[in-house]
Amino acid sequence: SESCPAPPQATPPSLPEKSVLSREMIRSATQRYLCSRAAVRMAPGLSRGFSESKSTKDEDKPILTIFDTTLRDGEQSPGATMNIKEKIMLAGQLSRLGVDVCEAGFPIASDGDFEAVKVVAQEVGPMLENRKSGKPMRICGLSRAIEKDIERCYEAVKHAPLHRIHTFLATSDIHLKNKLRISREECIAQSVKAVSFARSLCDDVEFSAEDAGRSDPAFMAELFGEVIKAGVSTINVPDTVGFVTPREYGELISYLKNNTPGGHDIVWSTHCHNDLGLAVANTLEGVNGGARQVEVTINGIGERAGNASLEEVVMSLYTRPQVFPVRSLVDTTHLTRTSRMVTQVTGMSVQPNKAIVGANAFAHEAGIHQDGVLKHAATYEIMSPASVGLKSTLVLGKHSGKHAFANRLEELGYTGLEEDVIKSAFKRFKDTADQKKTVTDADIEAILENEIVKPSEEVWQLNSCVVSCGTEHPTATVSITTPSGKTIVDSSIGGGPVEAVYNAISRTVRVPIRLVQFQVEAVSEGRDAIGKVSVRICRRAPPASDKEIALDVTDDDVTYHGTSAHIDIIQGSAEAFMNAINKMVAEDEENELQRKEVEFWPGRVVINPKEQTQLS
Repeated sequence: SESCPAPPQATPPSLPEKSVLSREMIRSATQRYLCSRAAVRMAPGLSRGFSESKSTKDEDKPILTIFDTTLRDGEQSPGATMNIKEKIMLAGQLSRLGVDVCEAGFPIASDGDFEAVKVVAQEVGPMLENRKSGKPMRICGLSRAIEKDIERCYEAVKHAPLHRIHTFLATSDIHLKNKLRISREECIAQSVKAVSFARSLCDDVEFSAEDAGRSDPAFMAELFGEVIKAGVSTINVPDTVGFVTPREYGELISYLKNNTPGGHDIVWSTHCHNDLGLAVANTLEGVNGGARQVEVTINGIGERAGNASLEEVVMSLYTRPQVFPVRSLVDTTHLTRTSRMVTQVTGMSVQPNKAIVGANAFAHEAGIHQDGVLKHAATYEIMSPASVGLKSTLVLGKHSGKHAFANRLEELGYTGLEEDVIKSAFKRFKDTADQKKTVTDADIEAILENEIVKPSEEVWQLNSCVVSCGTEHPTATVSITTPSGKTIVDSSIGGGPVEAVYNAISRTVRVPIRLVQFQVEAVSEGRDAIGKVSVRICRRAPPASDKEIALDVTDDDVTYHGTSAHIDIIQGSAEAFMNAINKMVAEDEENELQRKEVEFWPGRVVINPKEQTQLS
């Protein structure tokens, strides 16, 4: 619009000492924002209409670096701990998705975390499958601004062809005074020392100012100028506690980029938390403010209320390319598959109305909406289901062979699977096909993911489960093979069939187990749908009295997640419970959970391996 003044070329004014942007800057930024919106509305060729194709001009835009921290920040969600096998599987899928940088963990946190990051760097680091960039995914590790942390981080990530050290230090006065107990000058000195040491080990170094959203912008500009001199290549501006609003965050990124010495020579990054539900909006405003890297997680999982959701940020760029100055190399058709894999591994279900990957994201119930979608999908869908990897083809049944099954898995994007995994998944598929008329792609994915996330070693094996319910005392009888190879048959009662099954298993395993989460959901539609069961347990005795809350978990409790997909939800519940128990036993370093088995128990039948062979 002719009435909109051109953006001022002068350097933006300095900020006051307090972490509040001046009214003048806000007024100026608001005017620029309104003018840019007017320009978008009036510019020829730009439309808000739905389009399946992208403009050729999009290819000229700079590429936005997608930094995924699902394996690090996402794992900090309560109960979302992953083992090495699960991290490798997810990292591989993130690579196929097209993620540019994968933050695989916090190596100094534990030997297990170090080993996980190291193995991801070794096995996933070189992968080139389905990568539009032609380069492998960069593997990153997080470290505090301490030399021993940084050195430990480098030892883990150095095995990847492309690797990065990500170090951080808090910059807000509330953190400096109450947590670190250092001055601003000491903060700058420690940051410069950390970056310099990291740069001596690695060419790619990122620095984060923890709690930047509540830090003094002028102080951060001074600090960032010093770490740029020390050799940092990426500076991250985290809204650690989800405090700022979109306009504030966009202006903060713009201010820092323009007022930091050397600010135009490095990459600026966003990292937004969702405490006020603004993580994605803040991230996108940060991009418009000059950020060229976004730190995100699959399904938005993370500390407290979570992080900015990768799928929402990426699809915003994909659906509204005329609004954003960047593009991404993410293969959006892998989004749904990746989301489901994270759900399967962490046990954190996605809410049905979750944008992009929720069960209702492309569901239409209102008659007017259904009529419109049937006539033309764009009437009520701003993106196609296929663009995020949703398919609904029915191709396999009980007469399908293993080769056809393996081909279908490849079509769904599951490549490089071990033969044992395919074999066990195919057996479960055939059992399922015998019990229901049609097996959908969603069923197949649920079956496969169930086999993938199984414990690598099943110390206790569930052979059978029989339930009698609908009576006053629901009863369950289970047959379980012990670590020594003995088969134990035992029974128990409960308030319902599932509790009876869990009581019977607990009597056999003889380990103090508390169930803290139990969830069942249908994978597909229909009366014969597969039920996906997700449980979480901790190593603690059941409540001793009615006053103690059964689902109460303390900070000291380590929880273990188990899943199963089965048409019979009672059998599925038993399998999920056993999977969680086997994970708990596998991580029992002192071998306390595999102590001497109790054979003589009232009502118990014990069959030794020799007798079992004779019977068979």
